[in-house]
Amino acid sequence: MIPVIGKLNRNNNVSLYMYGRNMVRRSVIDLMKLHRFVRQIEHNELSVYETFPIIEALSKMDLGPAHIDVGKLAVMFQAQQDRPLGDFLRDQVGDAIGRRRKPLPQPQDVVLYGFGRIGRLVARLLIEKAGGGDVLRLRAVVVRKGRSGADLAKRASLLRRDSVHGSFRGTIRVLEDENRLVCNGNEIQFIDADSPDEVDYTRYGIRDALIVDNTGAWRDEAGLGRHLRCPGVSRVLLTAPGKGGIPNVVYGVNHDAITPSERLVSAASCTTNAIVPVLKVLLERFGIEKGHVETVHAYTNDQNLNDNYHRRARRGRSAPLNMVLTETGAATAVAKAIPELEGKLTGNSIRVPTPDVSIAIIHVKFGRAVGTEELNEFLRQTALHSKRQQQIGYTISDEAVSTDFVGDRHACVVDSKATITNGDTAVVYCWYDNEFGYCCQVVRTLETMAGVEWEMYPRTG
Repeated sequence: MIPVIGKLNRNNNVSLYMYGRNMVRRSVIDLMKLHRFVRQIEHNELSVYETFPIIEALSKMDLGPAHIDVGKLAVMFQAQQDRPLGDFLRDQVGDAIGRRRKPLPQPQDVVLYGFGRIGRLVARLLIEKAGGGDVLRLRAVVVRKGRSGADLAKRASLLRRDSVHGSFRGTIRVLEDENRLVCNGNEIQFIDADSPDEVDYTRYGIRDALIVDNTGAWRDEAGLGRHLRCPGVSRVLLTAPGKGGIPNVVYGVNHDAITPSERLVSAASCTTNAIVPVLKVLLERFGIEKGHVETVHAYTNDQNLNDNYHRRARRGRSAPLNMVLTETGAATAVAKAIPELEGKLTGNSIRVPTPDVSIAIIHVKFGRAVGTEELNEFLRQTALHSKRQQQIGYTISDEAVSTDFVGDRHACVVDSKATITNGDTAVVYCWYDNEFGYCCQVVRTLETMAGVEWEMYPRTG
């Protein structure tokens, strides 16, 4: 199975999925776990004996670039009555046969401005998804010049090894004389700069670049707009909540609002990305009269290791030693993505001594009474079969804890065993990897800005 999946990806630019989870470059154990996930959540037995014939048949169909969910196809095929597999697949993916249209007409240059926690994880994702280099290409990283004389090697080491997310999958070569890294064959230029408007990217052969500003230092039009003064820059994506007129986008909810004329876009915050998709589907199905969101959030670089001065209340106290009650703008930011909820939500946050993975506790009052079974079944179906399956995950484990969600690519994962209902009120618990899961949302938004369009099979509602 593994070599066939790899060949489809390399030769046809076809990525295979198992209920929204990528099967490319996965180990034997990884693939077995993906099948096990389907058995647990879909209430339907699914093994490699059902999926491999489908994968093998797809490899012989001269498919064009596409994302194909093998798990869903397998379950759909099981429901067919004595129908030949070839006929079934031609019905489901037939319009991809012989298709040569690329998901993006020309490769899109991308530059990371900053190389901290978010910058390095976005870099990993862009390198992972580079393929043949005909979609998004990470061309450069802009950093402040250090003092040690070994800055590039240190940054390469931070990219190579991560205490939370593990080792980089692949190889990294350091070219000190050229100030470049070569990551899995992708050449990435490092550029020293202290402000957004002092780089001429065309000097490095970069044209019409999308800048991903992950510093959070400039968040309004005046500050973030300084990037647009640089030769070689077309648009900017901010990995923090934007201020003023900058649109805050949560992929899967309001990303369709991104127009070519929007040159400054915000990917909002990790918590906003976690709660907005769930709130959106709950609003659409049950109606929401009011609610409160409490996030139990991993500590961040903004806090202190030891008690020290901090401009914000409580955050100066030691992050590894305390639970720190603080404010969050995520509840009010929801209205930028879901205007119907403006003024209906309150929110707060408790920073806790864990390095990654947070949980959002969403307490809402619906427009009618809803039972726990009905609510969970709706969220399960949404996670498995809706167009928001990349944003909303679902777990039935009653042993799940935060570390189980490190590296999860969803914006959030609903903990069904924790759901509480009481008449027209409900409490929904949503885990989220506030680093990696958020970065996946950032890259999805980046693809939208670039105009990347993948054909998706089977078609979802």
